[in-house]
Amino acid sequence: MSPYCHFASASAESVDRRVDRHRLEEDGYVVVHDVADRNAAADVVGSLGDLVPQYNGRLTHEVTYRPGNDHRAYSQSANTILAHTEAPGWDPSPAYLALFCHRQARCGGGHTDLLDVRRLVDALTPAEVGVLTDAELNFPGPDGGVRTTMLGSDGTGRSALRFSYNLLTAADYDPPRAADVEHSRLPLGEAGRKLAHRVSDLFHELRTRVLIPENALLIWDNQRMLHARSEYADRSRHLTRFWAGGRTRA
Repeated sequence: MSPYCHFASASAESVDRRVDRHRLEEDGYVVVHDVADRNAAADVVGSLGDLVPQYNGRLTHEVTYRPGNDHRAYSQSANTILAHTEAPGWDPSPAYLALFCHRQARCGGGHTDLLDVRRLVDALTPAEVGVLTDAELNFPGPDGGVRTTMLGSDGTGRSALRFSYNLLTAADYDPPRAADVEHSRLPLGEAGRKLAHRVSDLFHELRTRVLIPENALLIWDNQRMLHARSEYADRSRHLTRFWAGGRTRA
């Protein structure tokens, strides 16, 4: 059975026109304003490709505050997430990610940070780019995951980026906080760990920061853009996440 699920909509043509495909193609992301609710957001995302079940097996995931005493190290501090692409071990990985904002953080932070791999490659040394494009590694995922390079291209020649800071530095997408892993256990050893730190530094230097307005939808190209989330403390912050496949990728 295909992992992709078509989201039926009686107004597919009208919602399709709501996405500025030129802006999405040019910038790698777009913000769609005045989206009524979660169902309307699903319609808009579904106009770009079939909605894809996420880690929980559902077509949506509710992004809410995680207590600061969480022992997992997907973040350096409470409710932050380091640079990555979503589901790098899925085959294929989601073409698009989208976040619909029900309620944004009211006391600072909570931005979604994005970086185009094209800008990243321009800032890396040739040797660092070589690690991205030449070294194969195993990305854990369904049915054994995927073995491939971090940066390649799909059948149309578009960028196909898979990246996880945590995987390169701790051999796990979601390791215990401050995990200290011997370089021999890492997917690409010390070279991979050094690249992860370098990418993280460049991400913070070059990123675009987006604070999604309430009742708006942020959509980005997951196979081209790294993303991360800044720290926030507002326990009422609430987003809904969608994954979409490549049925009609822009």
